[in-house]
Amino acid sequence: MWFAGPARLTPRRRPAALRLDFHLAPGMKVGLYGGSFNPAHAGHAHVAETALRRLGLDRVIWLVSPQNPLKPTHETDALTRRMWGALRYAEGPSMIVSDAETRLGSQYTIDTLRALKSRFPGVHFVWIMGADSLATFHRWRGWTQIMRTTPVAVVSRPWIALKSRFSPAARRFSFARIPSAAAKTLPFRKPPAWVYLRGPLNFTSSTALRRARVAKAPTPER
Repeated sequence: MWFAGPARLTPRRRPAALRLDFHLAPGMKVGLYGGSFNPAHAGHAHVAETALRRLGLDRVIWLVSPQNPLKPTHETDALTRRMWGALRYAEGPSMIVSDAETRLGSQYTIDTLRALKSRFPGVHFVWIMGADSLATFHRWRGWTQIMRTTPVAVVSRPWIALKSRFSPAARRFSFARIPSAAAKTLPFRKPPAWVYLRGPLNFTSSTALRRARVAKAPTPER
């Protein structure tokens, strides 16, 4: 597990010291897994590891967003804390946890993709998302441009599988969906191209974890 910065993470090294200096060589197959990770959990790891294995990727970069534009600011934990949380689950040398969007000053996925593709020409990028994100993908700024900019891999998530596969984005780009058996060809395909990957489901939810944390919080004295 690598931190996208000048050194390995240790308990005394803070994520705020990160820079956008991870090395990606031309020809590499790299998954970009964006999200709030508020908090990160085993379900996120399931999505990242499924994409890594099924797509035959060299790296998966967890892009911890400074703030999801579609989610309330007051419900989002500090970036530093969310990055430390992601590091607990992004296991193995192929996983990178990065604050690249903060460093780039990018709030929207389409801007992040354009910046990284420009910075790393020759790298075969794939955007990774859980099926819960596909269900609301049509609400993202520039979502059709995202589909036309970078191949997309969608990993199944509990309770949302049927809804996601009939979402506006799935219907709009149904012509560009490839069979899961051809998943390893996705990084080399010209967008729009996307794949839906089914597998064992992990039922952990960030929303449920936040609610449990609030429920356990001590009641203020009056």
